[in-house]
Amino acid sequence: MQLWVGLGNPGAKYAANRHNIGFMAVDRIAADHGFAPWKKAFQGQVSEGRFGAARVLLLKPETFMNLSGQSVRAAADFYKVPVEAITVFHDELDLAPGKCRLKTGGGHAGHNGLRSIHQHMGEAYARVRLGIGHPGDKTRVAGYVLSDFAKAEADWLDDLMRGISDGAPALAAGEGAKFLNAVALRMAPPRASTGTRPDAGRAKPEPKGTLEPKPDLPADDTRSALEKLADRFKR
Repeated sequence: MQLWVGLGNPGAKYAANRHNIGFMAVDRIAADHGFAPWKKAFQGQVSEGRFGAARVLLLKPETFMNLSGQSVRAAADFYKVPVEAITVFHDELDLAPGKCRLKTGGGHAGHNGLRSIHQHMGEAYARVRLGIGHPGDKTRVAGYVLSDFAKAEADWLDDLMRGISDGAPALAAGEGAKFLNAVALRMAPPRASTGTRPDAGRAKPEPKGTLEPKPDLPADDTRSALEKLADRFKR
């Protein structure tokens, strides 16, 4: 079994916060892929489903962000999930809005949810880093992550969620590049090609100047040699 953890804070007050993009991601996966209804367990909400042979448990800790590791540890211990089979979806200040990256291991970069998971599970789990951008000033970070996404961000946020859902089967199969490609196709779909030359369909320019019509040429002379000679003397 794999354990996929979406990070966020519980309750309607925080539902649309930037800090809750991890919750949004696993919610979208569960809805699109026919996972079981969410239910309370392991100090959070869980939903179970499959991608082919891969069994996946989705988890949304309800311990608040800075205690997320408690919920993750409880679920991992119950199902005997090794840390290498855990993937955490979380907001990332150091990525531009809408960017998505995969990473395994490494530090928590000050993210309270990751810090808590580090304390309970170590650092060898995978992360799906979801860019929300940076407010530009360190003192504004707390207010920024706990504020709702702006209406102007709705389109790219929806595309990102769709891409994560599209790529979920590949992620479950361990095909990280395919997962990221699925996200990229939603965020920047290829332009349609008509397969015609740029000038196709344009009216052809009129030729410069017009040619005078050629005068009619006389018909072939059918007179006999004698008639021709006679005609010469008549002139």
